[in-house]
Amino acid sequence: MNNSWHRAFGVYGLYIYNDKLLVIRKSRGPYRNRYDLPGGSLEEGEGLTEALQREFAEETGLKVIRKNQIGTADFKLPWSWKQHTHVHHIAVFYEVERVEGALAAPIQFDGQDALGTSWISEEEVAQDQASPLVIEAFNWIKNKQCSAEPVVYKEWRVVEQSEEAPWNQNG
Repeated sequence: MNNSWHRAFGVYGLYIYNDKLLVIRKSRGPYRNRYDLPGGSLEEGEGLTEALQREFAEETGLKVIRKNQIGTADFKLPWSWKQHTHVHHIAVFYEVERVEGALAAPIQFDGQDALGTSWISEEEVAQDQASPLVIEAFNWIKNKQCSAEPVVYKEWRVVEQSEEAPWNQNG
């Protein structure tokens, strides 16, 4: 069987406070019930920074500014969706800073894929609980560089609700 690829492109923010990373819990997609970074795809005519700020506010309740662009990474993994067998996720990472707002449960609307937020340290997260973006974020925090080559996951499992990691919503 030939692989059919879905290409996903998005912008994501790393908000670090007291040596912890702010993450969201995904409600759908290949990262369902895993920790993921706040962010997502661009809307029609939207620039990278605009999309980052909109997505961050929608998913966390925080208004942020972009401190710097960290880099770009891409991930390839098996995922059955529509007619596709795999996803190629291209992510642009930014370090962000909060300018106002408080963490809040995301308002649910069609297209919203975040269920809540949590602060995590690298020691608190395992690969089977996190999206590749979170793993790459901790790589950047530790080494100050993003992977130069695509990260390929030959095996990938979408986590079902009953298997989800302990969740500290808005903690």
